[in-house]
Amino acid sequence: MRASLIQINVDPAEPVAERRERAAALVREQAGSDLVVLPELWHVGAFAHESFAAEAETPDGPTAAAMARAARDAGVWLHAGSIAERDAGGSLYNTSLVFSPAGELVRSYRKIHRFGFDKGEAVLMAAGTEPATVALPAVTAGLATCYDLRFPELFRALVDAGAQMFVVPAGWPERRRGHWTLLARARAVENQAYVLACGTAGTHAGVEQAGHSLVVDPWGDVVAEAGAGEEVLTAEIDPARVAEVREEFPALKDRVLGR
Repeated sequence: MRASLIQINVDPAEPVAERRERAAALVREQAGSDLVVLPELWHVGAFAHESFAAEAETPDGPTAAAMARAARDAGVWLHAGSIAERDAGGSLYNTSLVFSPAGELVRSYRKIHRFGFDKGEAVLMAAGTEPATVALPAVTAGLATCYDLRFPELFRALVDAGAQMFVVPAGWPERRRGHWTLLARARAVENQAYVLACGTAGTHAGVEQAGHSLVVDPWGDVVAEAGAGEEVLTAEIDPARVAEVREEFPALKDRVLGR
């Protein structure tokens, strides 16, 4: 299984509509991959709080439509990162969208853990309530977003729901890049699952982004890691490796709490 993580640069000088089309073009260039992943809130910027409401869309809005077409044109499964979603009642959510190679929206996930400590995303957006998985042809993927990475109980719930891989789009700041790598590897090790962690490049709202998207295998080894700038990180994933690691080192069978 070939996965391509698009670590797109989020530049506040680039209009949202132009970045949307550029992202769609980058997705189309990944024809031949099985799964393509975009970062969190790449259309507006994860720290551009003042733009969330202005750029919020429905799950069938312009970003979703562009991503559906790109997935269909490339013939790939597409985790289109997340958008600022506005629901029918006017509430905002940080919502991930997953499209099939036919361009169908097959799964969405509203971010459960909102970052900000009583400001920013934490007060501007409502919290999701339901963990989400999606059955890809060769593996079941659990969905999480950025700050979710700090909460291992979510990933345990995803494992219990059958996840063998976690897809984590993010807008992670450079000043905490060490945590990004550490937590991605920890979630892989403790759950014996692949982690595909896709971040953004650039600086927006005055916050330098970490970049350094990475793919971690079920043993916790880094299969591939990007640099700091805009980049497409492609890695080969062996879904059978999950079962092998869980059989060779059956730590999950020894769980006592949280059963």
